[in-house]
Amino acid sequence: MRLNALMLLLGVTVLLAGCERTFRDMYDQPRYQPLASSSLWPDGRSARPIVPGTVARNEGTFAGTSSGRLGTIAPEPQVSIVDAIRPALRPDTASVGAGGSTFTMPPLTAALLARGRERFDIFCSPCHSVAGDGDGMIARRGFPHPPSFHTRELREASDAHFFAVMTYGYGAMHSYATRVPASDRIAIIAYIRALQLSQNASIDRLDASDRAQLQPAGATSSRTPR
Repeated sequence: MRLNALMLLLGVTVLLAGCERTFRDMYDQPRYQPLASSSLWPDGRSARPIVPGTVARNEGTFAGTSSGRLGTIAPEPQVSIVDAIRPALRPDTASVGAGGSTFTMPPLTAALLARGRERFDIFCSPCHSVAGDGDGMIARRGFPHPPSFHTRELREASDAHFFAVMTYGYGAMHSYATRVPASDRIAIIAYIRALQLSQNASIDRLDASDRAQLQPAGATSSRTPR
């Protein structure tokens, strides 16, 4: 019995060793090093050309242009960063750019604002905060604080300015063109304007019924709140 048990244990040990060798051959297969030569192909190269029709899925010049379909669809018109990121541009600028590139905000809708808020909370609030004052959780942990959207300069900045910053990056902020589609960047701009209005709106723009909701009945004030 002892001899049989010993032989069985020895057999199991040999089989397990063989399995380990098989597994090692699977995850450590022979492979070519980058730019290594190969006698398998007539040109002597191991790295093969990209198959026609391949869609780039990673970052880079090709992947970042027309979503990897360069030459198959027309690239989206972009605002020139030189012309767009300038304090001189005003919010009422309808179009901006060189070589015919234009940027125009679509009509404001509740759906556009809702989409902008969702995308802003995901991509922007970690640094800019949900209030847009530049005190997000990433900035609180050591990243440079971005400027508040409620400063006079950014309240007066054009929509094209915000679009260009999100598209090309600015300062410590990298480009979000590969992360946020152009339609969502536009929705974010609409929500940024709503944030700015929430902190800088004048009560003079409200009618009597709206003003009554801001002040309790019977309360009086010696000055006009803003």
